[in-house]
Amino acid sequence: MKQSRLFAKIKKNPPKEAQSVSHQLLVRADFIDQMASGVYNLLPLGLRVHKKIEKIIREEMTALGGEEVFLQSLIPKTLWTETGRWTKIDPPLFKLKDRHKAEFGLGSTHEEVITHLVRQRLKSYKDLPIYLFQIQDKFRNEMRSTGGLLRVREFVMKDLYSFHASEKDAVRFYQQVKKSYFRIFKRCGLKPVCVEADSGTIGGELSHEFMVLSPTGEDKILICQKCDCAGNVERFKNRKFCLKCGAPLKQATSIESGHAFYLGTKYSKAMGANFVDKNGQSRPVIMGCYGIGVGRLMATIVEANHDEKGIVWPQEVAPFDLHLLDLSGSRETERIYQSLEKKGLEVLYDDRPDKSAGEKFAEADLIGIPVRVVVSPRTLKQKAVEIKRRNRKKTKLIKISDLLKPSFGKLKLC
Repeated sequence: MKQSRLFAKIKKNPPKEAQSVSHQLLVRADFIDQMASGVYNLLPLGLRVHKKIEKIIREEMTALGGEEVFLQSLIPKTLWTETGRWTKIDPPLFKLKDRHKAEFGLGSTHEEVITHLVRQRLKSYKDLPIYLFQIQDKFRNEMRSTGGLLRVREFVMKDLYSFHASEKDAVRFYQQVKKSYFRIFKRCGLKPVCVEADSGTIGGELSHEFMVLSPTGEDKILICQKCDCAGNVERFKNRKFCLKCGAPLKQATSIESGHAFYLGTKYSKAMGANFVDKNGQSRPVIMGCYGIGVGRLMATIVEANHDEKGIVWPQEVAPFDLHLLDLSGSRETERIYQSLEKKGLEVLYDDRPDKSAGEKFAEADLIGIPVRVVVSPRTLKQKAVEIKRRNRKKTKLIKISDLLKPSFGKLKLC
């Protein structure tokens, strides 16, 4: 992608209302654009990152045996009333009527829809377990939208729903998903803490949140200083010591980046989602649900991976593999660009003749692509390019002939 054609305008200053680092940097680097309070457009750079995160999540959900679906956001009132959440869900639903006066709620979550789909198709224990996931729009009628993508009113979320014949199988899968979540976050350059949590309006008997420690987070958690026990302040209310080992609990500020719920039969009982067990008895199916907000995860990655110059994207979620900067005005840079793209590398090529070297370096640091490749008159005299990793200070020269070898791919660059 040539930067002269990229739909992005770098800003020197962040919005006045932007308090979180991710909000400031994502707006300045033109990854996102605000439409209204809590409503953001993803611009080309932002969408590239978003899609990379979706790809990671999709791969991990498929590895668990999940089948992907796409559930509509326009959900009839009749489904919401089966569980009582038409009036009780918090935040309250965005509600609307069609031209026939039929009432709908925009989907803030999809427990009712997925349970309805399964009850229509579930007959026997032989049909279980079932694992269904989606990556789709959600609408939350938040009273206060803050932090850029950290708390919004419209966003994309991954939902995984599981259906089981026994509590043992449901808990086994719950633990598998927790491990999968740690893999997702690791691939995104994050090290979350898994904490015991309350289930809120989703409900259920067991719940865990995946928290990324951050000074700009809105969530307070308590972490044991000796063992791996942790919980949010609501769960560990007024508790000063860990019940598991007796060590003191330390409070920390964090960002919730994922949530797991063991739902039990909360929704299946309310909606009549039953199956016939091995003994010929009709029983409500046991459920679990697991969510990750993709936009929030994107913002959390920035909160955890930045410096005073800008974003430092982890390799697997970066918008491009490398940022090629031309300071020479030579046709050689164009040849290098085309050769790198033929090798399968995703390249952002700063070909803009009206930008100074200083401007190009500053914008490259702000955008945060993991590897910077510079072609300048000095490097061309040595038939080389200068390579620098975004998270390191040192640069090194590599011969152009070596750079363009078929064997010199992404792994060697990054």
